[in-house]
Amino acid sequence: MSCTWTLKMRENTMRILAVDTAAAVASVAVMENNVLLGEYSVNHKRTHSQKLMPMMDSLLKDLELKASDMDLFAVSGGPGSFTGLRIGMTTVKALAYAVNKPMVVVPTLDAIACNVVDRDCLICPIMDARNNQVFTSVYRWDNEKPVSITEYMGIAVSELADLLMDMNRPVIFAGDAVGLHGPFLADRLGERCRFAPAHQLLPRAASVAYAAFIKASAGEITDSFSAVPFYLRKSQAEREFEKKKSVLPESC
Repeated sequence: MSCTWTLKMRENTMRILAVDTAAAVASVAVMENNVLLGEYSVNHKRTHSQKLMPMMDSLLKDLELKASDMDLFAVSGGPGSFTGLRIGMTTVKALAYAVNKPMVVVPTLDAIACNVVDRDCLICPIMDARNNQVFTSVYRWDNEKPVSITEYMGIAVSELADLLMDMNRPVIFAGDAVGLHGPFLADRLGERCRFAPAHQLLPRAASVAYAAFIKASAGEITDSFSAVPFYLRKSQAEREFEKKKSVLPESC
C-alpha cells in the first residue's frame, strides 16, 4: 500500500524493525539497509502476547538502539493466526505511532518466500489453514526478490498439488504446513518436490525486514492508522456464526 508519507532516512540509511507473529514462531529483527543487525526467534508455544515485547526490548538493548532510532517498522500482515496477527500488528502500529514513523505491512507468504533463494525452482510457501487446506502462493526468484506468479490462495492441498503438476517445474516448499502435508506433496510431485532446510522453513522477521526494505525502496509505505492485517478468509468463529445465521428461521 502506498501513501503520501515520505520515508526520511539518516545519512542514506534505512533502519528497519520487523516483527512476525503470524504463526507459532515469534520473531523480531533489526535490519540496516541490507545488513541484518540482529534477530530473535522463538518457536515454543503460541504466547506472543507474553514474549514479543520482552524479545523486542532485549534485542534493541543488545544493539544499543531505541524504537526512535528506527526509520521504518515492518510487520508480517497475514494470512496466519488471527490472534497472532493482531498482536503483531497492534504492537508495531503502536510503536510506529509513538515515534511518528512509517510502516510496511508484508504479506506473510511473501516473507516466507524470501527465506528461499533459488533461481531454478518455483518457491511455494504453505501455511496450515486446517481441514487439509493451506494458505499459499507460488513464486519465482527474479531480480533479487521473489515474484508471485499466482494469487494468494486458501485451497485444498490436493488442488495445490494439481496446480503445481500443471506447472511442470521443480518446486521448493517452506512454511509451517510442510511437516503436515510434506509426505503427500512428495508422493504427488515425485522428484520435482523439494523442501527448505530447517533454518529456512519457518517465518522469520529477518525476511519480513528484507521484503519491507524492497517495498519501502519502491515507495510502498503506509502509516500506523492505515495499516491492517490481511486475513485472506474469515475466521472459524465468523464462518460458524454465518453458518448458524443462515439456518435460522426468518422472524414473522
